[in-house]
Amino acid sequence: MLRWLGLRPSKYHHWQRRRGLTPVPPAPRPRTFWLLDWEKQSIRDYYLQHSQEGYRRLTFMMLDEKVVAVSPSSVYRVLSRAGLLARASTAPSRKGQGFEQPRGPHQHWHVDICYLNIWGTCY
Repeated sequence: MLRWLGLRPSKYHHWQRRRGLTPVPPAPRPRTFWLLDWEKQSIRDYYLQHSQEGYRRLTFMMLDEKVVAVSPSSVYRVLSRAGLLARASTAPSRKGQGFEQPRGPHQHWHVDICYLNIWGTCY
């Protein structure tokens, strides 16, 4: 039966020994690409000194000044988790308010530009 299923006998017996046991997930190991606490703190401190700059520009400024060498997505993630990123536009959205119709003729014009390609000639 094991040969038909394509299993080795050692695998089957291993499963038999583990029957009824609760699976224990492996403990998370620190990865080499995880940011260290001092790097996160350096990013937050640098942002507070240069808060007028965007996160992408901050990334390359920190690289030039040898503060930390991280990706723009890492800088964004650190700053957003710290609640330091502000929205770019604070103006309220006009979405969903509809189009205000013109009051009289020739107050609003609309032009569509279309190119027709007929046998290699654009009109």
